[in-house]
Amino acid sequence: MAIRNIVTKEDEILRKKCRPVEKFDERLWELLDDMAETMYQNDGVGLAAPQVGILRRVVVIDTGEGLIELVNPVITASSGNQEEYEGCLSCPGEFGIVKRPKKVTVKAQDRHGKTFTRDGEDLLARAFCHEIDHLEGILFLELADKIVEEKE
Repeated sequence: MAIRNIVTKEDEILRKKCRPVEKFDERLWELLDDMAETMYQNDGVGLAAPQVGILRRVVVIDTGEGLIELVNPVITASSGNQEEYEGCLSCPGEFGIVKRPKKVTVKAQDRHGKTFTRDGEDLLARAFCHEIDHLEGILFLELADKIVEEKE
């Protein structure tokens, strides 16, 4: 495993749409392992592959209940509303108030290609939405009602 460099908002790769993963092999497993290590090293709760310069539909998330790996994730259902501060490892020192669903259901594949669904609520729902947005080339800054340099 290795810690990868996190690209920042100035890098155009963060605005590009990611391609689906088709090969579930050692290269994918290494990417997932590296992304998790990079996320933990930087005190993040989520990291998407484009944030480490890879245009693939791969996400890792840990909101405190263990690591979740999502390959080719899609939000299949959402409900409710929440409005909270968000930050991003690719936008250090910037926070924004973003409206997101309170609950979401995600369909994805694991590192071996097996399809599964996972429900998320509150912070996990927010993390799912935030990281999947990265796969579409969307930064939270584009969705925020207000940007601040520190949480108020």
